[in-house]
Amino acid sequence: MPDDKPHMLDRSFIQQIDSLLQQRTSFCVATIVDARGSIPQIAGARAVFTRSGLAHGTVGGGTLEATCQKKALELLANDGGASGKGLSTHFQRYNLQRDLGMTCGGELALYYEVHRPDLAWNIVIFGAGHVAQTLCRILVELDCAVLCVDTRADWLERLPRSDRLQACLVDDYCDGVDRIPAGADVILMTTGHSSDLPILKAIEKKKVATALLGVIGSDAKSSIVRRQLAQDGLAPEFIDRITCPLGDKLGNNTPGEIAVGITSQLLRLRNGG
Repeated sequence: MPDDKPHMLDRSFIQQIDSLLQQRTSFCVATIVDARGSIPQIAGARAVFTRSGLAHGTVGGGTLEATCQKKALELLANDGGASGKGLSTHFQRYNLQRDLGMTCGGELALYYEVHRPDLAWNIVIFGAGHVAQTLCRILVELDCAVLCVDTRADWLERLPRSDRLQACLVDDYCDGVDRIPAGADVILMTTGHSSDLPILKAIEKKKVATALLGVIGSDAKSSIVRRQLAQDGLAPEFIDRITCPLGDKLGNNTPGEIAVGITSQLLRLRNGG
């Protein structure tokens, strides 16, 4: 019979999830969210599965857990579900005797929650100046992960505090290139093209796979950047990938309205525009 006592969220479960998130490992949490009759665990029991199998906890072992693991691996194998993002969910109800051939006569419902860090919407910003300050405050309200890279500790300190935003202090902007997740949107808004150019060269040299590769600036800056990169021998295909000027032209050239325009462009491109 199911236990009516509440199932506590134990610390080891939280630590396991935190460890997987830190390692950027994909995982699926399966939780018994409803139960009737005789089942091998209690409502609230949960198990964590990675592509290697069971990582933590249990929903009852045996046939039920094997079935649960199979479904978790199926979910981990797809591209993040219908949303195409780094998180998808699935709900399934089982009659243990009829559906799984178990001697238990109960029924239960399992809720699967899939986390795919590799499919998350990652945005990397080089430069924490005036526009970045406003842009980061907008982006942390969206379902994304933001990394802001700068050489100036005082500007990084001014960024908003959010679990969705990580400030990265470097001695040289190019040191932040290794922190770019594959497929991220990358935005360059440092103090000028003299500091933007080395970052672009490092991205090209290391063959970093990006979605949007944007540089803030004017048409005049765009011409200077592209001409300099061509003179330095960078491939035309790479130069053509660069979006400069950056952002939808929605308002004036104040930091706030530039940030809104960049956010608009990011959302439009993310949604297939």
